Amino acid sequence: MAADQPSINGMNLNEQFEAPIEFFNRHSGAVETESVYGEAFLRWAYGNPLGRLTVAVAVKRLWFSRWYGWRMDRPASRDKVAPFIRDYAVDVAEFAADAHSYASFNEFFYRKLKPSARPIAVGEAVAVFPADGRHLAIADVSAADSFYIKGQRFNLAKFLGCAKLAAEFEGGSMLISRLCPVDYHRFHFPVAGQPGAARILDGSLRSVSPLALRRKLSILWENRRMITEVASAVFGKMIVMEVGATCVGGMHQTYQAETQVEKGADKGYFSFGGSCVATLYKPGAIRFDNDLLAQAALGREVYAKMGEQCGVAACGG
Repeated sequence: MAADQPSINGMNLNEQFEAPIEFFNRHSGAVETESVYGEAFLRWAYGNPLGRLTVAVAVKRLWFSRWYGWRMDRPASRDKVAPFIRDYAVDVAEFAADAHSYASFNEFFYRKLKPSARPIAVGEAVAVFPADGRHLAIADVSAADSFYIKGQRFNLAKFLGCAKLAAEFEGGSMLISRLCPVDYHRFHFPVAGQPGAARILDGSLRSVSPLALRRKLSILWENRRMITEVASAVFGKMIVMEVGATCVGGMHQTYQAETQVEKGADKGYFSFGGSCVATLYKPGAIRFDNDLLAQAALGREVYAKMGEQCGVAACGG
């Protein structure tokens, strides 16, 4: 092993960058390896010097994702639906509409599900996952230095786009819910409350896969984002932040601002592409579930579905 390559768990830095993406599946109780959509391209784009140049010149640009999103809106893209369902074993029994009824791939991509497919965990003091996906829980966002790889610190002020707002949430808890292209791509409110209007924070559009975030965590605050503040009677003021990514044609809000919403209520949806939702709570407002914290300490995400419990209101929260 080269002397200038730090070792963590027996792996040097390059080996950590290239390691498979492992996550803990809450449903199976096992550690699983993620099947990455477009993995070869992602490893080249973020691990190869020429690939990184290509990302900088074209892939991260908004026009590229809009162009790709336009392609997924075209009627011809409908031909991709059946192979996608087959190749990724998507459960059509959950769909609110017939699997053959979608006019384009994008329409299939942001499909609605039957309410029974995603039951919402009960209890006023219970917070739920805002989306399907792989979730990384951070008990104290200001102190953590293990985001996808050791040694990376989170810049809360840049992420929120406001130093004053960041000061309110310093020392708070954050859940990063990462959606893959194979996931259900609508996002929901994790707690009941009154949301304000969503505000756009402009930026580029890079991949939010751990293959990219291991090398550059700042993607999370350099990418285009939408921020919504929510006033909750139980959890206090909290934030829901959607983060765009490469080939995400758009972040669409469907809720009514300044109107009380129930926990699990529909908030919006992503057009085609992988993406993530971050939920942020003030210090002392939430206690994340033990499995989330235990796996996060190992640098691992937890796979779970929207509506399942992710934590409870902490005493005094």
